[in-house]
Amino acid sequence: MALNDITLAGGMRTNLIPLQMVSALQSRTTQRLSTGKRVNSAVDDPASYFAAQNHMNRANDLSARKDSMGEAVQTVKAALQGGDGITKLIEQMKGLAASGRSASVADRATLATQFDALRDQIDALSGDSGYKGTNFLDGDTLTVEFNEDGSSSLTITGFTATVA
Repeated sequence: MALNDITLAGGMRTNLIPLQMVSALQSRTTQRLSTGKRVNSAVDDPASYFAAQNHMNRANDLSARKDSMGEAVQTVKAALQGGDGITKLIEQMKGLAASGRSASVADRATLATQFDALRDQIDALSGDSGYKGTNFLDGDTLTVEFNEDGSSSLTITGFTATVA
């Protein structure tokens, strides 16, 4: 091995180390850009990493609370739609009762059958006005928490909406 070969090999090593460092920095920058995070591991910056993890955990907790609130809104909407349907059935029942006052005996029997069918529909509608297992028209309750420690919450209590 000649002196020029040793010098050439030493020069290649000194050039290789900065190239490896540039490659590592480029890889880290690419990872940061792809994840959107300044710090991706505890090795990069332990204090910032664990602070970021804490913030991510809190964001996930708040996101879960937001989802829970959305589910509660859907449950209330289901109960309101059931209540609106029951109101319409009651209006029909009032109409049948008013018609029965001036109807013949035979017509009253037909009106009574229709009236009883509407009563059955009220009970069926009351039973079908739930959302994901919670039915406010069947007396169920639901507690919605607004913060991650549960210190701020709302409890919604339904009632039994049957013809009985």
